[in-house]
Amino acid sequence: MADGLALEPEALLEFIAEVFPQMAGRFRILDLAPGRLSCEMSVTEADLRPGDTVSGPTMFAAADCAFYLATLAMIGREALTVTTSASINFMRKPAPGPIRAEARILKLGRSLSVGDVLLYSADMDAPVAQASMTYSIPPSR
Repeated sequence: MADGLALEPEALLEFIAEVFPQMAGRFRILDLAPGRLSCEMSVTEADLRPGDTVSGPTMFAAADCAFYLATLAMIGREALTVTTSASINFMRKPAPGPIRAEARILKLGRSLSVGDVLLYSADMDAPVAQASMTYSIPPSR
């Protein structure tokens, strides 16, 4: 594609529905540019924990999927692109509601995509979590 993207937002979401149906319909892409993706993940009652906050596993899923989408936007339909390393820092208690993820790719090579994701709660300007992500890209066939 002329803008440096292999997949546009609609194609990304269609691909996720095809290869990762468990997460289909949970994401809305807010902005997409080469190496950057902003999206929002819906949060259901099942994603909450005691204390009326979004659970850690839900926030991790938001970060993981956002970075997967950012990577796929750059490389195309490679379903077997997988997480090889992830670290997350929980910094603030998010309120129940959607989680916004701001993913950026710091290095995209032939076999690895490395970057980070900041997560935001709708009621806060400061991030609620930060994740460092590395994805393995399958070799060309």
